[in-house]
Amino acid sequence: MKPMRTERLVLRNWEERDRELFHRINSDERVMEFFPFRRDRAAADAKMDEVRAWIDEDGYGFAAAEIAATGDCIGFVGLSGTEDMDVLPAGTIEIGWRLAPEFWGKGYVTEAAEAWLAYGFETLGLDEIVSFAVAENHRSTAVMKRLGMTADPSADFDHPGIPDSHPALKRHVLYRLSRDGWQARKKAAR
Repeated sequence: MKPMRTERLVLRNWEERDRELFHRINSDERVMEFFPFRRDRAAADAKMDEVRAWIDEDGYGFAAAEIAATGDCIGFVGLSGTEDMDVLPAGTIEIGWRLAPEFWGKGYVTEAAEAWLAYGFETLGLDEIVSFAVAENHRSTAVMKRLGMTADPSADFDHPGIPDSHPALKRHVLYRLSRDGWQARKKAAR
C-alpha cells in the first residue's frame, strides 16, 4: 500500500516498530471494552502479520495510523472485506478503527476515515461502505454519524464471531454510506 497523508496523519502498512502499540490496542481493557477477547503478545504479533499481509495483497486494510509530526503510531483506521461474516452480503466492505485511549477525542479517527472513504469510493470504485459496532458502543456510532453514515436498523445483526458467553456484545448496529451519499455530502461541504 502506498502511504496516504491527511492533515495530521500518515496511513500506512504496519512496520516492525509498531508491534508494541498493536499489542496494546488489542489487549487494553478500555479499547477492547466491546470485544469478548484480549490478545496476548503472541496472538497480537500473529494478527499484525496477518493484517500486514492482507494490506500487501489488497492494497488496503486496517492500516496503521501515525501522527505525521512525531512518527508515533496511534492505532489503525481502514477498510476491510467481511468475507468471514456470513450475515453480510458477499463483497461488503467495512470501515473500522481502533486507537490507543490517549488519542481518543482528538478527531484522528474521523480525519483518517474521511481519507479511507475517498479511497474506497474514488480508487476502489465501491458503491457502498458499511460500519458496525456493538449497539452500546456510542463512541464508534458517533464517528459513523460524523462520517455521514446512516443507521440501517433492518440490517442490525447478532455478530457470528461473538460467543454466547457474551450476550451483551452480540447485537451489532449497522451503518451505511453510499457513494452517492458521500459525493452529495462532499459537494455540500464546499
